[in-house]
Amino acid sequence: MTPHSLSPAPDAMVIRTGRRSVMVGLPCSVLLIAVGAVGVVGAAIVTTGNQKGESTVAGFAGLVFTLALGVLGVFLFLSNWANRRSRILVDHTGLWVANGNVRNVIPWQTLAGVGLYWSKLGRSQKLYSLELFPNGPIDRDDPVLWTLVRDEEPLHPDLPRLRYRLPFPAPYRQEVVSAVQQYVPHIWLGESERAAGHIGRPDVKGHRQRTQGRTP
Repeated sequence: MTPHSLSPAPDAMVIRTGRRSVMVGLPCSVLLIAVGAVGVVGAAIVTTGNQKGESTVAGFAGLVFTLALGVLGVFLFLSNWANRRSRILVDHTGLWVANGNVRNVIPWQTLAGVGLYWSKLGRSQKLYSLELFPNGPIDRDDPVLWTLVRDEEPLHPDLPRLRYRLPFPAPYRQEVVSAVQQYVPHIWLGESERAAGHIGRPDVKGHRQRTQGRTP
């Protein structure tokens, strides 16, 4: 963790990833919750025996499906709301990752290279992430940064496998790239297309084993 006295520069570029996720994800989650509510009503009707006609296997399967969609909607809503204050900030120090009341920074001086990965999402959309390769050991279980750590083949053999993968919304691509090139053009590695779903998932199981469940 960075000392509490340290903070991003006043002129740091701010990417409000949490706010955008809420704006995009909220309508979807509300729709799923509404579908689930229909399933709840249907289940209540079936339970009380007030349905028209006889119950069928297909009908039960439909109820289960709508209820499952409602549960998914609730989880999406809670997840988006919990991360609504998440931000990425870029300044002369490095890349700051802020999540609510906690934050940490990946200093430029600790990096051997920074590159941009992107992959296709459907026919017309793309997912982007910054790949930040350290020039030394990193704390893969840092309370703020651990979800960004990935263990994969690097862009070049002389780069480490462990790196930070920082996803960000597609509309901010040019701003992010320009900011990185402004501060550390000498370690910019360019762009690389990856297979669909390249963002991946953090090592939740390994993190829990290493920390014995002490951190989220």
